[in-house]
Amino acid sequence: MSKLFSAVHRGCSTALPCSITTVARPLIALVMGLVAVSATSAALAAQPAAPAEAPAGLPEVPACPDGTPEELMAFVQKLQQPQGRPSSREEMMQYFGRVAAVSLEASDKILAQSKPGDENAIAGSRMKLESLMMLSQLGNEKAEGDLIAYAESLANSPSVELANEARRITLLVAARRVMNTGGEGGAELLQTIKSMLEANPDDAQTAQLAMQVASAFENMPGGADLAKQAYATLSVTLAKSSDERIQQMAAKFDGVLRRLDLPGNPIEITGTLLDGTPFNQASLEGQVVLVDFWATWCGPCIAELPNVLEQYKKYHARGFEVIGISLDEDKKALVDFVNERKIPWPILFEQSEGSGWNHPMATKYGISGIPTVILVGRDGRVVSLDVRGEKLGQALDKLFAE
Repeated sequence: MSKLFSAVHRGCSTALPCSITTVARPLIALVMGLVAVSATSAALAAQPAAPAEAPAGLPEVPACPDGTPEELMAFVQKLQQPQGRPSSREEMMQYFGRVAAVSLEASDKILAQSKPGDENAIAGSRMKLESLMMLSQLGNEKAEGDLIAYAESLANSPSVELANEARRITLLVAARRVMNTGGEGGAELLQTIKSMLEANPDDAQTAQLAMQVASAFENMPGGADLAKQAYATLSVTLAKSSDERIQQMAAKFDGVLRRLDLPGNPIEITGTLLDGTPFNQASLEGQVVLVDFWATWCGPCIAELPNVLEQYKKYHARGFEVIGISLDEDKKALVDFVNERKIPWPILFEQSEGSGWNHPMATKYGISGIPTVILVGRDGRVVSLDVRGEKLGQALDKLFAE
């Protein structure tokens, strides 16, 4: 069932900007559904497109047959790859709801024929968890209760990996409830995640889940304080890991905290301009400044350009400046783009070793999705971290009216 749960994370990514966040296991990806769209929609959207010659409409889902564990797993796998094209989103949701129900029945038959801890039992348990998760995401309240109960029953599984996966499932359900209640229970959830990480500091999957939960809180309306608590609480724990990737997450958390604390405080901008000269922040003194983290390969960034250009033309003569911080890796492509589009503001660029996300400013302020824009007032203090789209014009109208 894992293909049912493939999803990714703001802007250039799913419902949110281009993101460097990846998922360690398909089930962990479901947390992204907490942010803006349901995990069900994300999962269904991730299904591979059917061939153009596939018949219209999805086939009927057959009843679960009897058979060996191997036969039952093959049966379910075939259901996940239907020969047909859904005529609507509703038809697709109904189809996979029936698949989840039949898969749940198949998982019970597999478990009935397996010994605890053997490969078939582990595969059957995973199938059952994922089937219950899908049914829960589709609004089946009984399935959610069954999911929690079954996940808790696996806490002492002979398979450590399965036990940990079950614990993450309960965290995902808890995270969804926190999001649905506007943050209620968030502090307790963070302590649970922290305890899991302290028990196994090198658990990359739980670390990834921690990162996505913190990001979900950051994007939740009114969730800024809870997000700060998440980043602060989990950063210290992640830093204790011996896994370099998890240590990098901790550094990213520190950067996000630095960014979230910017409103009302000064921002430090350093780097190198496209012509190779050092950028001098003193040149911005007394101006209203938009700091724009972007890249030429980011669709939402490019879509936002006309809006920024419009405001630039409207207010530049009165003291409005834009500083672009490019996360591009190909300098020539960036220069060509800037010249072709006649972008009039300064662009900072660093030739990174690795991905463009390693730009020092991106690291300093924990940038994990673009476009990310930061509006700075004439006094050098940050006014807002949220001025995309029409919000930029509204904020500038107010600043220049004052």
